Amino acid sequence: MADLFTYLDWRGDLTFSERAPGAVDGMILARAAYFPYAKILTPGDAHGMCLADAARAFEALENLPQIVLRADDVRLIAALRESARFAELTVCGYADDLDAPTQTQFSAVTFLLPDGARVVSFRGTDSTLIGWKEDFNMGFVCPVPAQTLAVSYLEDIAASAPDAPLYVVGHSKGGNLAVYAAAFCREDVQARIRTVYNYDGPGFDQTVLARDGYRRIRERVRTYVPQSSVVGMLLGHEEEYVIVHSTQSGLMQHDTYSWQVEPHGFSCLETVDNGSRFIDFTLKAWLADMSLAQREAFVDAVYNILTETHARTLHEMGEKWFSSALSMVRSYQNLDDETRRAVTQALTLLMKSAKSGLTQVLQKPE
Repeated sequence: MADLFTYLDWRGDLTFSERAPGAVDGMILARAAYFPYAKILTPGDAHGMCLADAARAFEALENLPQIVLRADDVRLIAALRESARFAELTVCGYADDLDAPTQTQFSAVTFLLPDGARVVSFRGTDSTLIGWKEDFNMGFVCPVPAQTLAVSYLEDIAASAPDAPLYVVGHSKGGNLAVYAAAFCREDVQARIRTVYNYDGPGFDQTVLARDGYRRIRERVRTYVPQSSVVGMLLGHEEEYVIVHSTQSGLMQHDTYSWQVEPHGFSCLETVDNGSRFIDFTLKAWLADMSLAQREAFVDAVYNILTETHARTLHEMGEKWFSSALSMVRSYQNLDDETRRAVTQALTLLMKSAKSGLTQVLQKPE
């Protein structure tokens, strides 16, 4: 089996001047957006540093294994430091915005390629409850704050290098932000975008898909999902997507470290599996059965229950799972009658949609 580390062994000695950026390169730089830049870069710094120096700065941190989001991030940092393809890229333009009152979680960095092109990389959801709440808000609000910030960020990067070609990449929510920013930035900026790489990012509702900005960029969007995709199948996509073989199962396939590659790109499959089709049908049917107001009431209620644990992140909640569970039970019991009815109704609709989804998947074609 070959993963992105194998790809770095195969292609890491070829600079971008020798071999143009492709889908696996985009995935690596989308993953690199998750690195803890707050520890080494000042937000808004247009100069930044080369990726090799950034890697050394990360490795000098005493607690690096504890502050990365994935354990393999430590390994990737070391691999990029040693890669002729990536080591000399400049990483700059770090932006980070985490705001509880507006339920905003946004972060991005930009990488400068040897030909002057910019790769704008949007980070996906971190482990904060705020970040997950903003994700769920996408089910009834568009744009959410992170989408608006993504458009401004892309336009600012474009303005800093008026003639530079642009690539836009992102994983998970970052993939959604990449597509949204590319679709709704100014037309002169949009014209400079070569490719948008979306790695298992959720889609949009029909009002977004029908807009001119999205239709103009659609043919330059490359969307990749694993065979058991859940996140990437949420909401709607009009662009075609490529199915990538993952060695993990279920939700763990969202982790791009499990995605398999070949020397010239991803190892692809012809179709998503039954689990992905079941989730896709169930969640879309569930959302279709609820009004925007019902979606909002349910998401707000669940978020309020989670915040009663006083945990800031999902990791903190997991570390204190027993006390967190007790807090959530008490919080649910203290809900007012109207809110409790909204939660119960939403869960009832979910079970109904799941039953229909199972029938849909098991139904044999004629």
